[in-house]
Amino acid sequence: MLVDERILTLFKRNFQHTLTYWSVFFSFGLCIAFLGPTILDLRCQTQSTLQEITWVFFSQQFCLLIGSSIGGAFKKTLLCALSALFLSSLIISVVFAIIPLCHNVLLLAVAMAVAGLAMGIIDTIANIQLVKIYQKDSAVFLQALHFFIGFGALVSPLIADPFLSETNCVVGNSTENATEIMHHLRNTLSGSPAHNVSQYTLPTEGEVTTSVSYAFWIMALINLPVPIAVFVLMYRERLIPCCGSGSPRLLDRDELAMETQGAGDQEPEPKEDAGGHGDLFSCCQNENLRGLPPSFFGIHILGGMVLFMTDGIVGAYAGFVYTYAVAPPMSLAHKTAGYLASVFWAAITAGRLVSIPLSYRFQPVRLLMVNLAGVIVTVLLLLIFYTSSVFLFAGTCLLGLFLSSIFPCMLAYTEDILDYQGCATTVLVTSAGLGEMVLQVLVGSVIHSEGSYSFLLCGMIIGCIGFTLFFGLLLFHRMHRNYLTGTSKKTAMVEEPTADCAKQ
Repeated sequence: MLVDERILTLFKRNFQHTLTYWSVFFSFGLCIAFLGPTILDLRCQTQSTLQEITWVFFSQQFCLLIGSSIGGAFKKTLLCALSALFLSSLIISVVFAIIPLCHNVLLLAVAMAVAGLAMGIIDTIANIQLVKIYQKDSAVFLQALHFFIGFGALVSPLIADPFLSETNCVVGNSTENATEIMHHLRNTLSGSPAHNVSQYTLPTEGEVTTSVSYAFWIMALINLPVPIAVFVLMYRERLIPCCGSGSPRLLDRDELAMETQGAGDQEPEPKEDAGGHGDLFSCCQNENLRGLPPSFFGIHILGGMVLFMTDGIVGAYAGFVYTYAVAPPMSLAHKTAGYLASVFWAAITAGRLVSIPLSYRFQPVRLLMVNLAGVIVTVLLLLIFYTSSVFLFAGTCLLGLFLSSIFPCMLAYTEDILDYQGCATTVLVTSAGLGEMVLQVLVGSVIHSEGSYSFLLCGMIIGCIGFTLFFGLLLFHRMHRNYLTGTSKKTAMVEEPTADCAKQ
């Protein structure tokens, strides 16, 4: 069979919980991808500069990290978990509804900060609750969970596209001839000024109108079934106060579900800190970290830094590829450029599906090497063919495919190296979130000051740094393996004399 019978049985027992957690990740994806294609319309709505609107990304990602940190506080009981998921998914719909009313960039940043907080809580709770249900069989269900992020991120730009403005919310010099638009890299190297997105001036109030408000209201309606689904699950579990007695905690239900497993499969449940499900502060204060070799910490740090770079590329590319495409020398129509974000997230979604069978055939380290090299080659080709709109779409698709499976492969690789000890999951998730937050702001500021061509140059530099850090991770892997080999030999030498004494 394509699906293990035991896993299928577990899914049937917990299908409503599983589908509900998948649906809230659809909300997560819906909220994470809409800023990219709508950024210029929102800039028009708030009468702000590109550098100012970039801080909206920062506010979302910063509060997402905060939400991820405090989300663990709601994991103890099913009532707390589902209540937090219900409120978070409902908040996302409310934020979508009020974004068209935010005519000041500060108000927009506050709205996105609230949405980021809700997204972080969703991210933590949904992952942990699925692990509680399926435990060591959770890998397939977690892959599907992250597929729904991609699915939501794919839907969001498609909804926004019909409502994007055809005219730039900026006014340039209409008498400027197309042949006078400088070739960015060549002229930058020769000392000529680069094309600067910020040189466009915003129109006066009322000069340019936008219909993107309708896109946000549609997304608010599309997201409403998600909190309803969570509420239905709470009602089914008799967690609503008016429904009478409550039900057992989720962990008790999980133990009943695990009865289908064989006696040989029953293992003591690992501590949350060992599995990396605790918060970052408790991981750093773990007493078990004392006496560990430098390679143990190096693996955590370098693995996190690689994801800092690669997830930073994901956030920056999804956020600014639309801005890059509508600016010279590409100068795509706004409707056409709006499809780039959808293509990018569609490629990430497809890549996550493809990575499931590939992970059975190839080791994570090999997939990581191919993906990281593919990212660099793709961005290099985008730099070479920077005037080709056709290759921009093809390169966007390739880049999404290569970036899609880096996070799960890095998670599997580092956890395997560390034998599922330490806090690899917590460190990697936090580093990835920091990368998206910091590099989005950094790349946005560089585009604002240096011009649109710097968008691809930033991607190339970040990709090369990530690849270099990955080779450092391989070096620490070898050091840690030698440490474990030496430790096992010492243990064997100690045990052997003990056994001889016992015989005597």
